Amino acid sequence: MATYDAYVICTAPRSGSTLLCSLLAATGVAGKPQSYFFDPSVADWIADLGITVDANLPEREVLATVFRSVQHRGRNGTGLFGLRQQAHGLAFLCEKLAVLYPDEATDAARFHRAFGRTRFLHLTRADKIAQAISYLKANQSGLWHMAPDGSVLEQTGPRREPSYDGTTLRTMVTMLTAYDRAWNDWFLREGLTPVRLSYDDLAADPAGMLHHVLDSLGLDPAAAKGIKPGVRKLADKTSLEWAARFRAEAGGE
Repeated sequence: MATYDAYVICTAPRSGSTLLCSLLAATGVAGKPQSYFFDPSVADWIADLGITVDANLPEREVLATVFRSVQHRGRNGTGLFGLRQQAHGLAFLCEKLAVLYPDEATDAARFHRAFGRTRFLHLTRADKIAQAISYLKANQSGLWHMAPDGSVLEQTGPRREPSYDGTTLRTMVTMLTAYDRAWNDWFLREGLTPVRLSYDDLAADPAGMLHHVLDSLGLDPAAAKGIKPGVRKLADKTSLEWAARFRAEAGGE
């Protein structure tokens, strides 16, 4: 039996969270972690869930309906709720949790009220240049994820060729670094000690990482046996060329 009722993968774009979420969902014992609160908009949450909520209801009732639906999706028939939370949406989520649970004094206490005993996992990517390049290429090309066989899993709009943009990359490196700092500041403020996970470890040994995460949640690590990655790494020769160019430009400043 799991030690926790829920877990939150605290992360930022292009940190390997889609891979980790797919691995956990594939075990059949760890819910279905997704970005249920991706956009800072309750209307977008409702639209993404595909549910109907009476807009004339008091805000607390609307939020209660949304959170019930999210918990049902995130458990996916298991006893454990999984959530991936991107850094940019955390403040808004915490704001709405405060509406739902105004008698609780902290964000951490509100998470526990909403989801039960919650474990926080912090997934980060040390190489911020590589992370920014991955994010820029995905934004430009519209290609976000591919299956191991090369088929497209997520494509937004028509496929476009990405082009190098050093200015945007610098902005993204700063932004992604700030996201990591924001998570760490929040953990410190809330008195939380998250499980630390790295992109490099996940990419090098997906099965080992899955085993580690299941164990940290109090689940039987044997559930990781036979689980294969459901997404393909998108870094390529272009990614390496951009990284070299970016570092050369930064060195010349």
